[in-house]
Amino acid sequence: MWSCNNSKKSNVNKGEENKQLTAKDILGNPKYLAMSYGGYRYADHSIEPTLEELKDDMKILHAMGIRIVRTYKVHLPQAENLLQAISELKANDPSFEMYVMLGAWIDCKNAWTDQEPIHNEESEANKPQMEKAVALANQYPDIVKVIAVGNEAMVKWAASYYVEPWVILKWVNYLQDLKKEGKLSQDVWVTSSDNFASWGGGGEEYHVEDLNNLIKAVDFLSVHTYPMHDTHYQPEFWLNQDGLEGKTDMEKIEISMLRAKEYAITQTANVKKYMESLGVNKPIHIGETGWASFSSGHYGTTGSKACDEYKEALYYQHMRDWTNGAGMSCFYFEGFDEPWKGGENSGNSEKHFGLFKVDGKAKYALWGEVDKGTFDGLTRNGNRITKTYNGDKDAMMKDVEVPPNAEEWHAN
Repeated sequence: MWSCNNSKKSNVNKGEENKQLTAKDILGNPKYLAMSYGGYRYADHSIEPTLEELKDDMKILHAMGIRIVRTYKVHLPQAENLLQAISELKANDPSFEMYVMLGAWIDCKNAWTDQEPIHNEESEANKPQMEKAVALANQYPDIVKVIAVGNEAMVKWAASYYVEPWVILKWVNYLQDLKKEGKLSQDVWVTSSDNFASWGGGGEEYHVEDLNNLIKAVDFLSVHTYPMHDTHYQPEFWLNQDGLEGKTDMEKIEISMLRAKEYAITQTANVKKYMESLGVNKPIHIGETGWASFSSGHYGTTGSKACDEYKEALYYQHMRDWTNGAGMSCFYFEGFDEPWKGGENSGNSEKHFGLFKVDGKAKYALWGEVDKGTFDGLTRNGNRITKTYNGDKDAMMKDVEVPPNAEEWHAN
């Protein structure tokens, strides 16, 4: 009797193990934390991360509970190599689990050239991007669970490359048709990853019929929200002194970061409100949000004083707490610093969004994980995972500044 029952139980477990998880199972599940990922380690973007370097990164992210990463380099070797790296890690270790949200870059005609961008026409490069994304999704169906059409491709401040929503809609419909025809798994979810304003959560200039049809066509909305950037561009929430009277410097910082969280929540709620005004009710997940640990420009000591490792850590925890509690995925931006971004200025904030430095040092947000031994035996660029500032919190806090008031802001 015991033997029979045990055999049945074993077969059930085996069936569960063989069941392929889908995007519906993964997105919004706090057991499957999400992260935005780029593996480029050098200022020279032409130097591709090696297969072993990609594996090292995936092991690090896996150790801290990340189970799905978002990347959009299908036109370069990184995306394909990343999928191969994950596949080989899974083959070598059945307990290794990692999935991918694969993005295809979308441009307008004349993007990134010395010619005037034509925003209502699309680049000829878009078609091969989409075809490559489909080919990779079909080659690695156990790993690729989402395809994203474009990355901040509709937001109008992306002046060098943005497209009108009909272009994104065209390619979303292309993917959805492939699913209907059996040429792409029906379990692959399709979205576009874009700024909250582009999804209808901002100005009325975005509220066009093609956007409405896009919202109806995608499987979920992948929304970007960046309160850090708005400490410079829309700083009212950051400069607001209400409720800060008599508070200590640390209390002011903590209140400011709670306001940053609320700012992100409000932007996302505005997207939801617009979506529902169309009679649509689909999942919303955060495709990108993050907080740089350093800036020598708009967000640094002569600007909004937003960037340091302490505020980055607070924001990271706030975003995890909020999205996990709300049943949303948050593809936090990002796992590792990428020196190729932001031009030649080493202090450009775009180079400093990682939770890890290029050499593998964990920033303050992850010091607790280092203490727990989460990264024991793992390396990046041949280095053990250790703490920034040599783990000296007092030294780290010396670089932390209180957000300015309006008078200080204008003086800068």
